[in-house]
Amino acid sequence: MSTGLEKASALLLGLGVDRSSRVLQYLNEGEIEQVLLVLGRPGTVVPADIRHEALKEACELSTSEKADMRGGIEYTRQLLARAVGPRRGTEILERISVHQQISSFDMLKNANTTEVATLLQEEMPQTIALVLSYLEAKVAADILTSMPKETQIEVTLRLAAMDRVSPQVVQQVEKSLKSKLSSVINEADFRATGGVSFLVKVLNQVDRGAQKSIFDALETTNAKLVEEIRANMFTFDDVIKLDDRTMQRVLRDINKADLALAMKGATDRLRERVFANLSERARENLKEEIEILGPQLAKNVYTAQRKIVDVCRSLEESGEIVIAGGGGENEVIA
Repeated sequence: MSTGLEKASALLLGLGVDRSSRVLQYLNEGEIEQVLLVLGRPGTVVPADIRHEALKEACELSTSEKADMRGGIEYTRQLLARAVGPRRGTEILERISVHQQISSFDMLKNANTTEVATLLQEEMPQTIALVLSYLEAKVAADILTSMPKETQIEVTLRLAAMDRVSPQVVQQVEKSLKSKLSSVINEADFRATGGVSFLVKVLNQVDRGAQKSIFDALETTNAKLVEEIRANMFTFDDVIKLDDRTMQRVLRDINKADLALAMKGATDRLRERVFANLSERARENLKEEIEILGPQLAKNVYTAQRKIVDVCRSLEESGEIVIAGGGGENEVIA
């Protein structure tokens, strides 16, 4: 008797990429990953009887006469791209590809990030970087943001320089942290860790204040790295690069209160670009709202700017737009 996951995988294979991608849109990320862990195994073969059983239970007829159908990584990649967008699909696929390599640090993804930061900050920067490289970018970003600025810089440099780490090295780190992390490692093979691409994902998730501190510190010591990171990032400052049509599409989805708050910390050039893409009435209302707000904490302005960046990324992932991929929180922005 086949399992539910096997039946789900068989059904998706039987439906093909187009129909399957529409089915996946109704699942949450956890459910998508569970199904695609089965479907994405290299050389996946689903016998006809299981396929027919799945289609019958779904009240559909199977028209295929083949003895089996094959999945694999490319099928999975196409499926994800159409279901959740190329960027989000790539992130899910990366997690699927290493899912069976059980990490000592998986437990940290549901832990309190502030506590984890406190636990790790006494470790060497290269050790912290290794641990963060095993986590999802959002979790790694939250932990990094909770660390002292000096540590943030050191860990950022180590993450950028990382490439591949052997199971032996990971085991050694796990052993030294065993009493703190209380986990067991069972790495079957080498896995890619860190690197600039992972670092970009992390820095895309940290708040704008932390981004600025890290970039300012790196600019004097490793300007080339900063240039490479910025070239692969999309930040609030990059909104000015959007063409008029794209800018107008983005502005339709932005909360007006968030836009006014974000404009408090925008450059004059960016403000003018935004004003130019609003109707006269909307432009005057926005200017009035900005004036009414008065001085604001930088962290609140950065949060609003982050929401605008999130809108841009969301619209890009849905295929509606195309974008190019770049102070202390208690200071006051007048």
